[in-house]
Amino acid sequence: MTDADPTRDFIASTVAQNGVVLFMKGTPDAPRCGFSALAVQILDHIGAPFVGVDVLQSEALREGVKAYTDWPTIPQLYVKGEFIGGSDIVREMFQAGELQQLMADKGVLAEGGEA
Repeated sequence: MTDADPTRDFIASTVAQNGVVLFMKGTPDAPRCGFSALAVQILDHIGAPFVGVDVLQSEALREGVKAYTDWPTIPQLYVKGEFIGGSDIVREMFQAGELQQLMADKGVLAEGGEA
């Protein structure tokens, strides 16, 4: 029998219950790092409804989300339960039109890039 990990459970349930989740430093209204701000700007620009989770709330959450994906940096974007990547990947996908297409394919955005 394994010990329950409330941080991992919180991350898993947040990702499962929301179409688009951004684990970030700060909040969507007040990002606390440039990378998180960039990811919020892109999601807002394409009109993607998303939930922002402030990893600065606790050290356990900040480290837990990195362990959850085995990805060393914050922010981290999930779409329909799938880990997409950090701000560099989000930016590159946005610039190539791939992020908008992924969101449309997953049913988060209508074709044409609008919610």
